[in-house]
Amino acid sequence: MTTDPSHRILWTAADAEAATRGRTAGGWAATGVSIDSRTVAPGDLFVAIRGPNFDGHDYVAAALQAGAAAALVSRVPKGVPATAPLLAVEDTLQALQDLGRYARMRAKAKVLAVTGSVGKTTTKEALKLCLEAQAPTYANVGSFNNHWGVPLSLARMAPDVDYGVFELGMNHAGEIGPLTRQVKPDVAIITTVEAVHLENFDGIEKIADAKAEIFEGMTPNGTAILNRDNPFFARMLAAARTQGLCKIWTFGEHEGADARLVDCSLHATSSAVTAIVRGERIQYCLALPGRHHVLNSLGVLLAVRAAGADLGTAARALAQLAPVKGRGQRRRIQLQRGTFTLIDESYNASPVAVDAALQVLGRTDPGVGGRRIAVLGDMLELGERGPLLHAALADPLKAAGVDKVFLCGPQMKRLWDRLPAALRGRWAETSDGLVQPVAETVHAGDVVMVKGSLGSRMAPIVQALAALDHREEPAFAASAAKSS
Repeated sequence: MTTDPSHRILWTAADAEAATRGRTAGGWAATGVSIDSRTVAPGDLFVAIRGPNFDGHDYVAAALQAGAAAALVSRVPKGVPATAPLLAVEDTLQALQDLGRYARMRAKAKVLAVTGSVGKTTTKEALKLCLEAQAPTYANVGSFNNHWGVPLSLARMAPDVDYGVFELGMNHAGEIGPLTRQVKPDVAIITTVEAVHLENFDGIEKIADAKAEIFEGMTPNGTAILNRDNPFFARMLAAARTQGLCKIWTFGEHEGADARLVDCSLHATSSAVTAIVRGERIQYCLALPGRHHVLNSLGVLLAVRAAGADLGTAARALAQLAPVKGRGQRRRIQLQRGTFTLIDESYNASPVAVDAALQVLGRTDPGVGGRRIAVLGDMLELGERGPLLHAALADPLKAAGVDKVFLCGPQMKRLWDRLPAALRGRWAETSDGLVQPVAETVHAGDVVMVKGSLGSRMAPIVQALAALDHREEPAFAASAAKSS
């Protein structure tokens, strides 16, 4: 029951003018909002954002030519006539935030927000799936969770949806606070607090404090949902209470959790779960592998309950949850003499996330003659603890029964030095140096998992492996050698 806003008016000229305190002429109406001229759709309001290396005003003409209904600008761009449908404001980023606040104010939706060190996007997608099975639901696209993505996502929310789901992210302290004050969530989930972005914080405790900023945008009537098993639970609980929240629900394996895991059966591609949610015993299938996803699904069900939706319907919907691109998507790649399995975890990485992904790899059985192959890139933003945390991955690799390891990045060299010779595939300075070696190594029956921080650029390796589909391996190797 997802609401499709593509053919309905989202912003009239008068409403946009009132929201931004801007000036416009004409009676245009927009069915969407965009900040990217490359993907602008007919009917969009194009917002000319200025970034560190670009100015959206340079693309206003292209956006209007592509069918944008109007453009939100702080000046008349070169090559654009003054008679064009422009909404003039002092600051376009501030105006985008104003659109978001106005959209939140006019919405009748129950709004849910998600943050956490890992699992934010998958949890957000699970909430969307569970709620849209019951009523019109809107959620931000992908990982639009920063100072641009959140107001843009709010501005795209139709006023008549029943539920809105938003992901909030951060790299530094003080970043979630402004976002949650825009979103004003009725329900907020913190999935977990782990060792990520360590170079920007003086300890994991400060990461917990930064995540707890999500409560700053909530009224005392809101519901906070916390991971009861996390070592920083007490710290986050205190932060929620400090913000005046009285309704604080918890999930995990802890005996006192409001959503308590009773049992789970973990499989290569799914999990069977038994839990007690607010006194109700429930069994469901989660169409994702991994204990971390199981625990986050408990938080999802608590949030559904807090939002007033039906628990049973939500639990059934979890059987249809698909992995998000770059976060566990699987593909069977057809080779000349059989297939291999590609697990795409290339979007991001942290020590806890890599450990969880390796556990999933360990539960995935290779085919006849196949091997478990891990392709890992540097985990970034770990500060002075980075070398140690990379080297520590040697034990999870062995525990997962990995047969061959390919590594890239200066930090992963520390792990390479700890690996026994039998596990070593290849180390390279960058991901480009692994593309051909990995593609030449893989054969039928293998299970290949690719994971690394976004800045490590692991996607080209995934693309090269996907390109083997329906091709002969020697032909690809020759092609790769020619292009390198």
